[in-house]
Amino acid sequence: QVQLVESGGGLVQAGGSLRLSCTASGGRTFRSYAFNWFRQAPGKEREFVAAISWSGGGTYYADSVKGRFTISRDNIKNIVDLQMNSLKPEDTAIYYCAADQRLRVGAADGMAYWGKGTLVTVSS
Repeated sequence: QVQLVESGGGLVQAGGSLRLSCTASGGRTFRSYAFNWFRQAPGKEREFVAAISWSGGGTYYADSVKGRFTISRDNIKNIVDLQMNSLKPEDTAIYYCAADQRLRVGAADGMAYWGKGTLVTVSS
């Protein structure tokens, strides 16, 4: 069983930056999992944000964040990060980290493990 804990959320002004982290523990070797970040804004459906392959060599982004967000991983520290720049009010949401041994880009229903989320609020 893998435990995922997100951190780094908070309140930031539009145009600012935040760095989210997802720390994993338990389960198989960290590098055997691919990761996705999803987000859910109040009253909206959960949506895909970014994904990263097992080695970090493959990264994938939603069109809405491409060029502004960067996903990365450290297979020594067991951490997946999401660097968020040029934040907009529409980025306000709870951000969730999800893991699976398969690379399921954007497939929320296919994720085996989820964190509890971290709130990001972007003020205008």
